[in-house]
Amino acid sequence: MMFPVRVAIAINRCRQRRLGSFPSVLKRTASSQSSKLIPEDGLTLNDFVSGSATKNHEPTTHSTSDNAASSRLSFHLKTYGCQMNVSDSDIVRALLLEQGFREVPEESQAQVLLTNTCAIREGAEEKVWHRMRELRGRFARKKGKKLVGVLGCMAERLKEDLFQDGLADLVVGPDAYRDLPRLLQDLASETSQVEKAVSVQLSMEETYADITPVRRNTDDVSAFVSIQRGCSNRCSFCIVPFTRGGVERSRPFQSVISEVQALYDEGVKEVTLLGQNVNSYHDQSETAIAMMPDSDYTMSNQGFKSRIRRRGGGYFFADLVEAVSNISPELRVRFTSPHPKDYPPELLSLMAEKPNVCKSLHMPAQSGSSSVLKRMRRGYTREAYLDLISDVQATIPEVAISSDFISGFCDETEGEHQDTLSLMEKVRYDQAFMFAYSLREKTHAHRTMQDNIPQEIKLRRLREVIDTFRYHVQRKNEEVELGRLRLVLVEGESKRSKPGNRSWSGRTDQNKRILFPSDEEACTSYSERALHQILGHVNASGSHHALPRGDLDSMTRVDLKSGDYAICEVTEVKGHGLRGRLLCRSSIQQFAESGLDSIFDDAARERARCLKEAFNLMDDGLASESPRQAFP
Repeated sequence: MMFPVRVAIAINRCRQRRLGSFPSVLKRTASSQSSKLIPEDGLTLNDFVSGSATKNHEPTTHSTSDNAASSRLSFHLKTYGCQMNVSDSDIVRALLLEQGFREVPEESQAQVLLTNTCAIREGAEEKVWHRMRELRGRFARKKGKKLVGVLGCMAERLKEDLFQDGLADLVVGPDAYRDLPRLLQDLASETSQVEKAVSVQLSMEETYADITPVRRNTDDVSAFVSIQRGCSNRCSFCIVPFTRGGVERSRPFQSVISEVQALYDEGVKEVTLLGQNVNSYHDQSETAIAMMPDSDYTMSNQGFKSRIRRRGGGYFFADLVEAVSNISPELRVRFTSPHPKDYPPELLSLMAEKPNVCKSLHMPAQSGSSSVLKRMRRGYTREAYLDLISDVQATIPEVAISSDFISGFCDETEGEHQDTLSLMEKVRYDQAFMFAYSLREKTHAHRTMQDNIPQEIKLRRLREVIDTFRYHVQRKNEEVELGRLRLVLVEGESKRSKPGNRSWSGRTDQNKRILFPSDEEACTSYSERALHQILGHVNASGSHHALPRGDLDSMTRVDLKSGDYAICEVTEVKGHGLRGRLLCRSSIQQFAESGLDSIFDDAARERARCLKEAFNLMDDGLASESPRQAFP
């Protein structure tokens, strides 16, 4: 929607090279007679036209009066969408807090209402439109105007259209968050004539590597670390290159290591490395090439193709994962979201060898039909994908595999849909994210294909995909998980916990959530000493019965806290979720050395059986004093 207003081009402090000549646009009323520019900062229009602006962005500085003004502004930030949006919100929070803004927990307390958005599907955007109307409706009559800002992918896609009906005052894309403090100051200034502000230029270089994110909840034991932005794959259905940038850029290797080290020092026990195409990470800086001049890029297997050529030298993804895992053997490492083409053998071998690199892989197939995959421009066939699955399962026997599926893509036939169902039956995924196709403007499919599958057929096929996944995940977990001993990162009291039926939750190495009962006042288990002592006797004698009952009775229980690792026995499966009972506190190293997680080794299975029986005896001893609480 176009506005009958004059437009001024504001040359602000963005010093990174961008895809386009205009860093920022400010909207004003038609009655405004003079152009109001953001204050001079040393750059002229020639810097942007000639491309001679400084590449490396320096931290934005403001005058004392600017900081005093911003310190009076409070903000509330709500996030929709993927983990990258959560990570980006942490960057936005850091930028605003640095410039004196105050974050408040309630929308009613805030002067600035920010929403970080997702544009991957139409349904995601509808949620944001509903929120914006709801905000304007709630606060329209309140004393003092609230500034409403839209950030992220939807801001990048729709731009000025978000100003319609007065719903938004500010629109800022994913690569322009450095502009946010200054634009808000300009909008909030009592002397400003600016009414609307937008900054949506995509960048060829921005990674926010110099920004230390500020997490919303610093007590969380898990954290996201963004390592890569943009996607060069340009799949025909995907809007990401148009909202996040079609040029992939990776953070400097050392900046990632430094951030993860700081998080671990703060008590974080699990990091998830993030990127639009995370496993295509490639630090090609001069420093990286000097350190790794002979490194080379390989794809998953010969059945995969890439749209971009990667030169050798520098740090690749496997190098980064190894370095992050070396920070501490007690730090779990995960990553998302990857592309199946970028799983070279060295990455799979690293995952198999490193106990703290989680045995959980996201391998988005999107379809099980080679013809659909070709129309999607995915760069592989069904056969190549299945070859990769075989390689993964052979290299990492305990791996859990998740995937994405789209039902009803352009021209999808019933036979092609059946190919997807048969792929799901063959692989038996541990988790899946399944959606009906949603046409996105600007994509290759929007330009060259017809969204010609009726909605009712899309939804019927989607139901069949979901039913297939649910059927197989239940049976797979009954076969693989029931009775298993899993190392769990304890996250805290579960959302389902309530007085009289307390329970805590955590995640296994395979990224499966497990609930386990706890005491009313605390979550307790046996200590690491119990595991060490029982396994010592089992390994020496082949039986837990060699351990004197007095030793069993003397083993005390300890309180668990968020961030502890504990061994759980899986006692129940419900879809892709698990329930179990706590046995004892442990560590990644201790659990790996015990070999208790293997189902492919007879000795390991026998050790696990003996261990469970020993803990049963100890629990029976406690039960004679006070009845154990049943699981809710």
